[in-house]
Amino acid sequence: MSIHPTAQISDSVTLAEDVHIGAFCILDGEISIGAGTRIAPGVHLFGKVTIGNENRIHSHAVIGDTPQDLSYSTQIQSEVIIGDRNTIRENVTIHRAATQDGITRLGSDNMLMAGVHLAHDCQVGNNTILANNCLLAGHVTVGDHVFLGGGAGLHQFVKIGNYAMSQGNCAITQDLPPYCMCYGRNQLAGLNSVGLKRAGFTPDERKEIKRLFTLLLGSGQNLSEALQEAETQNWSERAQILLNAVKTPSKKRVMTR
Repeated sequence: MSIHPTAQISDSVTLAEDVHIGAFCILDGEISIGAGTRIAPGVHLFGKVTIGNENRIHSHAVIGDTPQDLSYSTQIQSEVIIGDRNTIRENVTIHRAATQDGITRLGSDNMLMAGVHLAHDCQVGNNTILANNCLLAGHVTVGDHVFLGGGAGLHQFVKIGNYAMSQGNCAITQDLPPYCMCYGRNQLAGLNSVGLKRAGFTPDERKEIKRLFTLLLGSGQNLSEALQEAETQNWSERAQILLNAVKTPSKKRVMTR
């Protein structure tokens, strides 16, 4: 274990044996940090925070601070949970949940580039890349293998599906379905075909997903009627993920073409 002498660490902090804590860090709260995690100078951790193994947290990240929610009370007990092997770059902010016993969660194997903000109650999956200055408002859900371009802004409660991709500087106020791409303000661009191919989706799987995408979101047909038609057909497990996402959107509804 390596702890710089200028770091301030409260008695309630639990550190694995080989954790590295840099200069001028502040760890204040019920904090647990797993093996192999390295925390650069100037990082601040507050409240109840659990961080897994082999994470890299760069300078001036702030994790676990109180949410920017006017309804939040300091009496609320909530936390941040972070998985393994994440890269969290400079000036990232991750706020704890605003709800009693709530969790703001970041999975494993993610990269959060400089200036990313995860607001209270966000749920981010695994193997995602959030480019510089992506801003996720409260209760946003992001699936696995997602890429959000730099400067993307996400409204409260929206859902981003697995293998989805956004252009930089997008304004996202509706759900971005799995496997899809968007640009501008809720403009659905089509399927993330290159991403699916690189991820090992077979040609047959990609063809089926494209057929379902066209039926639901690209045909111009009324969405409820398209859903009824889709329900009469059998779909593979991966295609069913797209169908389920369109059937059960957030209250912000799903993007269509």
